[in-house]
Amino acid sequence: MKTETLVQPFASVGDKLFDAAASAGQFAVFLSRLLGELFPGLRYQRLIFEQARFIGIQSLPVVFLTSLFVGGVAALQTAYQMSGTMPLIWVGTVVSKSVFIELGPVLTALVVGARVSSSFAAEIGTMRVTEQIDAMETLAVRPIRYLAVPRLVAALVMLPVITIIANTIAILGGMAVAVLRVGISLHLFNRGMRLLFDSQDVYGGLIKSFVFGVIIAVQGCFYGFQASGGAEGVGIATTKAVVASCVMILVMDYFLAEVVFRLIFPA
Repeated sequence: MKTETLVQPFASVGDKLFDAAASAGQFAVFLSRLLGELFPGLRYQRLIFEQARFIGIQSLPVVFLTSLFVGGVAALQTAYQMSGTMPLIWVGTVVSKSVFIELGPVLTALVVGARVSSSFAAEIGTMRVTEQIDAMETLAVRPIRYLAVPRLVAALVMLPVITIIANTIAILGGMAVAVLRVGISLHLFNRGMRLLFDSQDVYGGLIKSFVFGVIIAVQGCFYGFQASGGAEGVGIATTKAVVASCVMILVMDYFLAEVVFRLIFPA
């Protein structure tokens, strides 16, 4: 009995490691097939435009609300930290820098990613468990080319566009709070924004959003294709897609910061 009790945890760890390795292999196979179908899948322009509308236009309300308050909080907290220690002209500088480099791309990707990746996984997962994907293969339609490629292309295009909109709204939100709540003049806030403005900050944030778009689309589609076991399996796949997207966005944010702002745009 004692021997079985000791062996069981090790067996459980071994099973988890095996499952992780199998999942990594499945993801690598899916990614290679997706890249192979990328250019042939560009012919589905109608599907690409439909997904672009879903990712971009239909995400604007939540992006608007999130960005507005993110900019406002950034201005309020910056003014609080600088009160009595530094000139408040730096409020505009800190808000613009933080929004362009970090807050805009990352928070937009997290908000849009949670919405989009869950939708992708749920829709494709439902098609998988109801054997619609098997029917497509029977009709000589490539599922990855037809389902995944339009979503990937739309995410690649729309995430940078949404990020630009989010940055603008966040700056306006920070400006409104700085003027109405903190008591900084509009002229002083604008001077602070221009003080250390660098277009490379904007470009670096857009490069991040481009990569985040890939992560959102790939994770949502991958877990959708892996769904099994009916409605419960679709729910599990949707949860995994959201968690994986958010975690990968935060992890890649660090590595992109190293690459973009140390190698591509060194100070």
